[in-house]
Amino acid sequence: MKAIVYLLFLVMTTLAMPAVAGDYLLGSGDVVHVTVYGHPDLNIDARIDEQGKINFPLVGEIHVAGDTASVAQNRIGQALMKGGYIKNAQVNLVVKQYRSTQVSVLGQVNHPGKYPLESTSTVTDLLAMAGGVTLAGSDTLILMHKQDGKTQETKINIPDLFQGGNADLNRQVAADDVIYVPRAPVFYIYGEVQHPGAFRLEQNMNVMQAISLGGGITQRGTQKGVQIRRRGPDGKVVTLHASLTDPVLPDDVVYVKESLF
Repeated sequence: MKAIVYLLFLVMTTLAMPAVAGDYLLGSGDVVHVTVYGHPDLNIDARIDEQGKINFPLVGEIHVAGDTASVAQNRIGQALMKGGYIKNAQVNLVVKQYRSTQVSVLGQVNHPGKYPLESTSTVTDLLAMAGGVTLAGSDTLILMHKQDGKTQETKINIPDLFQGGNADLNRQVAADDVIYVPRAPVFYIYGEVQHPGAFRLEQNMNVMQAISLGGGITQRGTQKGVQIRRRGPDGKVVTLHASLTDPVLPDDVVYVKESLF
């Protein structure tokens, strides 16, 4: 199931079309490409400096940080016409590199780090930039967003993101958001099973499925009297007698006894 989910993830992120960046506000560090119709000698690539300005031929420094691309290109055109350099300046500005706003993608992803927002990026856009979720990653990620000085956390189920048909889960991310993919929960199994050890806990897993991941019961073992050792809310470990259909929870220890006969 997990392999199918991530195959769908790769397909969807590969086919996804970028969002329109019409509302994006320029900022320091962004690289813009400016063209002036009929004047190729004025076409430039420029990085917006720390003061929010670019240095444009003929007119010098122009402040563009905080502007949309359309406002910035109009500002440049007005400066060219006001200076008497071009009578009817037709200017076009596009962002080549978004560097002023970044999102952190952390935890169980292949390439954790900070990534620039390229237009109105979504959760899947950022996961794709980070190389996708590792096999050790949980099926649930956490989106942390600051608003009014407070951090809001939203949990998003990754399989539902692709299989549930719920587009609302693919949230748009904003500057300084954090996407965190925790390690998947595990359970432990030992006793009379073929391969004792720690295993990834899948959603809605029961004792029978847990035993199958351990390679099944040995010839000396018995499915009667299987125990689960579980830590309670008070931190104390309790021993539960389990049937094959009982659910397994994170950090449970499943013990398969040796048969007495």
